[in-house]
Amino acid sequence: EVQLVESGGGPVQPGGSLRLSCAASGLTANSYAMAWFRQAPGHEREGVAAISKYGIPTVAASVKGRFTISKVNANNTLFLQMHNLKSEDTAMYYCAGGAERAAMTPRHYPYWGRGTQVTVSS
Repeated sequence: EVQLVESGGGPVQPGGSLRLSCAASGLTANSYAMAWFRQAPGHEREGVAAISKYGIPTVAASVKGRFTISKVNANNTLFLQMHNLKSEDTAMYYCAGGAERAAMTPRHYPYWGRGTQVTVSS
């Protein structure tokens, strides 16, 4: 059984930083692409960043230069380092895995975590 468990979310002030983690079990990070998505109330789920099984990252234009995706294959952990957070980054952040390529659309990922809330507010 595949399980993805996110952690690291919480409240943060504008301009602050957070590091999200996703612990994967039942799925090896070097065999599939993984990604971070986010969904704010009233909005569709959007891709934030993805990383191929080879470790090649893709980052959405809206977060480029502020967010970095990385992974540690040895312990099947995915990370999202977020800097200079803005109010529009407020959303539930989801870890996704199991894709053949580092896609930024949800339909490519069969496995999902439950999410971790990020709230950017002063």
